[in-house]
Amino acid sequence: MADAAHEHAPAGPGSGNLQHHFQTMAQQKEAASLGMWLFLVTEILFFGGLFLAYTIYRWQNARAFAHASQHMDVALGTTNTAVLIISSLTMAMAVHSAAMGRKKLLMGFLVATMILGAAFLGIKAIEYTDHFHHHLFPGPGFHYPVPADARPAELFFSLYFAMTGLHALHMIVGLGILTTLLVMARRGRFTPEYNTPVEISGLYWHFVDIVWIFLFPLLYLIGRHLH
Repeated sequence: MADAAHEHAPAGPGSGNLQHHFQTMAQQKEAASLGMWLFLVTEILFFGGLFLAYTIYRWQNARAFAHASQHMDVALGTTNTAVLIISSLTMAMAVHSAAMGRKKLLMGFLVATMILGAAFLGIKAIEYTDHFHHHLFPGPGFHYPVPADARPAELFFSLYFAMTGLHALHMIVGLGILTTLLVMARRGRFTPEYNTPVEISGLYWHFVDIVWIFLFPLLYLIGRHLH
């Protein structure tokens, strides 16, 4: 009986956040982390299909894809890459601040990450607007300056909008998650003993950033020397 009572004893500091189906805070944290990693594996498979399709079609239409990539704004793409790399740093600092119990720092780094994420989406909106203006959006209104490459170029832009649009959607979801974390942090929900939501949200944010690290060279850089 004593062993049973000890097994179900309070989990120590932070145990008020312990869900009924877990025995300890450590067990709850491990389960949450495992769940996020499994989710990210499914996301890798999801994006992997698009990357595979892009690779195959680019191999079949190397010259046309290389020419189409000339219409990408490398300066804006590079800027967005830098923005996301910095946002990964601020997110990592937010996770560290939560683990240290530094409420103000946590909130500050969350806000900084959100600003950087919003900046990324704003720059992407500028790029999309430019593509629409030049009739490079796939569909009836698509117009390409090299008629012989119009079909493969439209395929390139179809993949471009699908891949970057899906990535942008993940960014928007990430901003929603960070907003929720910010509200929770303001209410003092996170302590050195309980900061799992911040940690697993950091994993999600880093994943989204890594996806862009692959998208940028594939869409903006590879093959630009071909004509």
